[in-house]
Amino acid sequence: MRRTITLFAAAVMAIGATVFVASPANAHGYISSPPSRQANCARGAVSNCGDIVWEPQSVEGPKGLRNCHGNVGRFAQLSDESKAWPAARVGRTVTFTWVLTARHRTSTWDYYVGGTRVASINDNGAQPGSTVSHTVNLGNVTGRTKVLAVWNVYDTANAFYNCVDLQVG
Repeated sequence: MRRTITLFAAAVMAIGATVFVASPANAHGYISSPPSRQANCARGAVSNCGDIVWEPQSVEGPKGLRNCHGNVGRFAQLSDESKAWPAARVGRTVTFTWVLTARHRTSTWDYYVGGTRVASINDNGAQPGSTVSHTVNLGNVTGRTKVLAVWNVYDTANAFYNCVDLQVG
């Protein structure tokens, strides 16, 4: 009897340690509207996207990058320009809505078109809510374009990367 109780207690402790020590893959944030490439992959609008289908919020890499996959090899499909990325029809002013699954303190939210920063919103280290929206004027951009959106975390060397394909005008 004592041995059964000891084995049961050991099993409970092992399961408890696994639950409390091992954490799931860190989740962070992505643009849901207009849908980013990872949002399009997660909803099945683009095929052969790889792991991003299950982790649209996880494209995290060092600050300063200018690609869609944040230099994360398993998300490299996001930078594949040969894929049939759907382009949302928008005007020259676009509201981007982020869904945040881990609300990191934020330095800036930066938006780029063709390598040129078209908007930067400085949050001065504030912690955002579970959704964040920014209205961005794309300037004289017309036609099909790709916006690179970067969420720069305040207290780490990392950022989160999203590309959004648009048909402007």
